[in-house]
Amino acid sequence: MRDPVAAYTLLSQLINITSKRQRVLSCRYSTGGGNPRLMYAPVKEEVEWDEPRIIRYHDIISDREIEFLKNVSSEYLTHIQRLQYLFAVIASIISVSFLPVVSHFNQRIADITGLSMKSAEDLHVRSQQHIFSLLLKLNKLQTDDENERIATFLIYMSDVEIGGATVFPQVGVALKPKKGSAVFWYNLRKNGNVDWYTEHAGCPVLRGNKWVANKWIHEFGQEFRRRCSLSYWE
Repeated sequence: MRDPVAAYTLLSQLINITSKRQRVLSCRYSTGGGNPRLMYAPVKEEVEWDEPRIIRYHDIISDREIEFLKNVSSEYLTHIQRLQYLFAVIASIISVSFLPVVSHFNQRIADITGLSMKSAEDLHVRSQQHIFSLLLKLNKLQTDDENERIATFLIYMSDVEIGGATVFPQVGVALKPKKGSAVFWYNLRKNGNVDWYTEHAGCPVLRGNKWVANKWIHEFGQEFRRRCSLSYWE
């Protein structure tokens, strides 16, 4: 188990990217590999890190959609506390069965990532305010379920005045929340093994209120969308 004090110190440091590292990163307009729905409305794609590949998509959710999700999720919010990590969040799970706006947003995620949403989890909405979080995690299921979380799509629904960054301490990446943007990464390598470099956590929110939504995408249904590899290194 990690030392909570050491983890806190690590997560609270924003690491500056060297000029050499910056040269291998890029920005572009993406059509999701030629998706018809994105051909005339490509998304703004920024590579935040190359290994593991962490991508930020800008302006993929509108202010109106954000306020709708906040208002609806507030009715279903539950309070979760884990005192051993000084961790507390307000969390809600939104089912697409009665929310067309969420269904449309799921389609948008599918278009952007090229992955199927059929086995994905419902949207998880969370609100954090003045919270100290020392919990490092991998977005894998803590069960023997073979249908693992292959990828994570993390949507930022607010800006944060101070703190609240999403950090990947194994590679030294710190991503600041930016309202309307989303960050995407694969939790599993192509060979099916867990990518331990995607271990991540949220920094404390020192000032402001942090709203995020998680979309966890599972392995089933991705067989021909992200093909497997027999290589140990992939």
